[in-house]
Amino acid sequence: MRQKLLTLICVGFALCACKNEIPRAIPQDPEMEAKIEKILSRMTLQEKVGQMTQLTSGAILEPGTHHVSKKGESILRKYKIGSVLNTMEDVADSTWAYREFIKEIQDICLDEMGIPCLYGLDQIHGASYTLGAALFPQEIGVASSFNDELPFVMGDVCAYETRACNVPWVFTPTLDLSRNQCWPRMWESFGEDPLVQSRMGVQLTLGLQGDNPNRIDSKHVAVSLKHFFAYGAAISGQDRTPSMVSPRELKEKFFPAFKASIEAGALTIMVNSSNNDGIPFHTNKELLTGWLKEGLNWDGMIVTDWADIRNVYERDHTTATYKEAVAASINAGVDMIMEPYSVKVCDYLVELVNEKKVPLSRVDDAVRRILRVKFRLGLFDDPYSGTLEDYPEFGSEQHVQSAYRAALESEVLLKNENSLLPLSKSDKILLLGPNANSMRTLGGGWNYSWQGEVADRQEFAACYNTIYEALDAKFDSVTYLPVLEYAPYGDFQTEIRGDYSQALRAARKADVVVIAIGENSYCETVGNINDLTLSSNQLELVKTLAQSGKPVVLILNEGRPRVIREIEPLAGAIVNVLLPGNYGGDALASLLCGEENFSAKLPYTYPKYVNRLNTYDYKLCENRATMGGLYNYDANIESQWPFAHGLSYTTFEYSNMRVDKSEFSAGDIIKVSIDVSNTGKVAGKEAVLLFSSDLYASVAPDVKRLRDYTKIYLEPGQTKTVSFDLKADDLSFVDHSLNWVLEEGEFRLACGSESVLVNCIKGR
Repeated sequence: MRQKLLTLICVGFALCACKNEIPRAIPQDPEMEAKIEKILSRMTLQEKVGQMTQLTSGAILEPGTHHVSKKGESILRKYKIGSVLNTMEDVADSTWAYREFIKEIQDICLDEMGIPCLYGLDQIHGASYTLGAALFPQEIGVASSFNDELPFVMGDVCAYETRACNVPWVFTPTLDLSRNQCWPRMWESFGEDPLVQSRMGVQLTLGLQGDNPNRIDSKHVAVSLKHFFAYGAAISGQDRTPSMVSPRELKEKFFPAFKASIEAGALTIMVNSSNNDGIPFHTNKELLTGWLKEGLNWDGMIVTDWADIRNVYERDHTTATYKEAVAASINAGVDMIMEPYSVKVCDYLVELVNEKKVPLSRVDDAVRRILRVKFRLGLFDDPYSGTLEDYPEFGSEQHVQSAYRAALESEVLLKNENSLLPLSKSDKILLLGPNANSMRTLGGGWNYSWQGEVADRQEFAACYNTIYEALDAKFDSVTYLPVLEYAPYGDFQTEIRGDYSQALRAARKADVVVIAIGENSYCETVGNINDLTLSSNQLELVKTLAQSGKPVVLILNEGRPRVIREIEPLAGAIVNVLLPGNYGGDALASLLCGEENFSAKLPYTYPKYVNRLNTYDYKLCENRATMGGLYNYDANIESQWPFAHGLSYTTFEYSNMRVDKSEFSAGDIIKVSIDVSNTGKVAGKEAVLLFSSDLYASVAPDVKRLRDYTKIYLEPGQTKTVSFDLKADDLSFVDHSLNWVLEEGEFRLACGSESVLVNCIKGR
């Protein structure tokens, strides 16, 4: 056993000796701070609590118009409301419509108190609530690319096209580490790995906000990191249900993505709706004030999720009244309350301050943070984001091509027996399945509407191709049979079944059968399911068509991995397109015919059984051979496909893995190199991933952890040397005292098929 050598590396908590010793996450502008203090000094208590209140657009909108209602104007003026969110009437609208509505809001707020309103939208894979915007794959698809350039480009395009609407704030990136494959918001995240979550979150943040968080220009927006945190670790797998994650694991795996994006300049954070170990995140002062604000010396703003202060009382029952929930949340560190339809929180907050149950100093701190975001966005200088003519690149061909390229790198080739793919353009293709002719399924939720159910309507879908439309344009002979479809309305799982015998007869006349299966669009709690197994209708469809004896290609179009154990052996090729967005069908057609090559890898572990859900960084005791003795102890991991699995039309060979030092100490940099060769006949991109395994530790180590990755392009026969600079301290872990420690002993570094042992001789 190695000797345990403990040293505090970087706690990142309020436990540090003095918060003034911690560099500010975002250096402050003294001139800006002076302006904030001047405004704050003249504000009334009513104006302050109004700034801390956020309403949904429906609370102030005149129905059927793009105008503020008389009632809405009265609310804005009386309660001095500081923020509004959401699209108008719950569906995507045009840039000019947003501008018209938001201009009226700004005119009212500026006239009433001289402070601009902060307007926010859920634009999470491009400007997804804006007509004509270039929509990218959902985050889970971007993660499958293992290409850090893509989230940056997605953020940059999203920011530009969102600001064209005069919307300066978006509720993204989603940094929820997805640790339960049942969770219905898995597709909103970058998957199950902390490093991918951190690096892609940083790039998306930089793309959205630009490189100067103190001076965000009119082509960028403020982000809201969500949902702080452990949201994707719900024990039940159901949305908005509790997690039970230890502080040690919270710090080691869940906190780094938020910390990294805050240090990259993120201006706001949204809180997890649920609770961990019985404590609602909205009332957890240790996390909100201690870990975030004091531990990182962060001067940004914390906003609740939808009506979640009310949920502390009505759902979690940790306070006896709604008013007490308001006090507990604000005192814990919440700065802005998303209470969509009610201004009761304004009255409560005034009462709580007067009753000395919420310190005025806490209110002042919250308002400073809110005003700081508005100053950093330039809203005091120009609350209208110029004019629409200042955004000539909205929906441009360059933006469209960026979204298309992202879709190409997001679709994963999982299986390709006997090189069934690529298909010949002259092949007679029979296309079936409920996902074959739907834009709704390609986009998923947060796609023109909350649930994405409107995406097939003509005003949204006319310019884009479904899988069927894209294949029909690319191949000579494509026949589509709608023998199984999703119901256009109602529960997202409802399916309409036709004549499978007709499909079987048609299959016998085809050269290849392509079946597009998976999930309909859903979002949040609506997407809760009882069984991760693919629907019986879809399983039976595949089984029926396999009887034709013709090659079967399965296209999986799903927000989370649905169990397909029964039908996987029946398919010669399987492609998981995840949720690729508006250009996903076009990308798939180009990949299936071989004009483009697959390069994506799974950003999560694909389960084979519903009761064997695991992530790739499992503990060693979860996968052991049978041992002798009374209990005949046995445990095993059996997945359909592992994390980072993904095939190509070419083959890659890894060789000559080497390190510049076989022994290292804390603080060292270990240079790891490996040669990667394209041994196939076509060019391709390869995501090269570096893993580490701690062979022994004082806390049971994970079987392996991803430590670095990059993506390279290789022509046939070409070899490149890939080098990684691995920080020794990145091999540390969090111990039970919540300290980061690096212990002496051996580590295995692995890349592709190769591995090498290195030895830590001096930890800390």
